[in-house]
Amino acid sequence: MPFRAKTYDVDFAGIVNNGVYIRWLEDLRLKLLDDYLPLEMLIERETIPVLRETKIRYLKPVHLIQRVVGRMWICEMGRVKFWLEAEFVVDDQIVADARQLGAFIHSIRRRPVAVPGELAEKYKETAFGRS
Repeated sequence: MPFRAKTYDVDFAGIVNNGVYIRWLEDLRLKLLDDYLPLEMLIERETIPVLRETKIRYLKPVHLIQRVVGRMWICEMGRVKFWLEAEFVVDDQIVADARQLGAFIHSIRRRPVAVPGELAEKYKETAFGRS
């Protein structure tokens, strides 16, 4: 997914603020769901994805107007939990990478539920879940 650093994304030195990467990770997760199991479908089933942990490494600064490509994939999936990995690339160089731990919960009871079957099946179909 392409991103572009905008004026409101940068600090006084013209470098993308670390918090922007968190927003971009959210955009990537929503895109992943759109491709494999739309959020609307999950909400109808009273199931919602939640994040339990985010680890991110900032490797190189990104400056205003630079074009960034974000990639995300499911790297591991358990019965209830799943792990995502992501990277942000500028001119074929990784500028940041991240790993997130997620789960699904029942939207009313707020209790963990199993990873939806369709998502688990699609994960198994792809090479290590990476697409």
